[in-house]
Amino acid sequence: MILASCIVITVITLGLGGLLTEIGPWYYTLSVPPWKPPNWAFAPIWTTIGILTAIAADRALHAATGGQRALLVALFLLNAVLNVLWSLFFFKLRRPDWALIEVAGLWLSVLALVVAAWPVRPQAGLLLLPYLLWVSIAATLNRDIVRRNAPFGPAKAQETHGT
Repeated sequence: MILASCIVITVITLGLGGLLTEIGPWYYTLSVPPWKPPNWAFAPIWTTIGILTAIAADRALHAATGGQRALLVALFLLNAVLNVLWSLFFFKLRRPDWALIEVAGLWLSVLALVVAAWPVRPQAGLLLLPYLLWVSIAATLNRDIVRRNAPFGPAKAQETHGT
């Protein structure tokens, strides 16, 4: 039952993030650093991270008791919300500057998951390390995009829509 719940929450999280991710004219006008992964790589990376996160959640929650379990559930749910919010800010609202602020919370939430899961089940903490690495890379990419393209907001939106 725990694994099924972890899978459902992961699929919902990744699905919402995917629905909010609009790769279109606005995105293609952004100046990105040469080291940015190709667009096709993001889906398999996020799929892998989602699988690892669901397995980590299942393993940690099976081993946790009482307060540990409640804390882990809260941290996994908070992380899911922050994950979706990043896509909302960056893609839907076209505010990479807001996403850059938000990604700090997302990164801290992944770190908190690693720290909370490790003592309960070290394997769960290890399974979350690729997620922490990927959010670190994404945060750096987000920062570089903001540096190359700022300012954002109404003026930038009008500029990219030709109005």
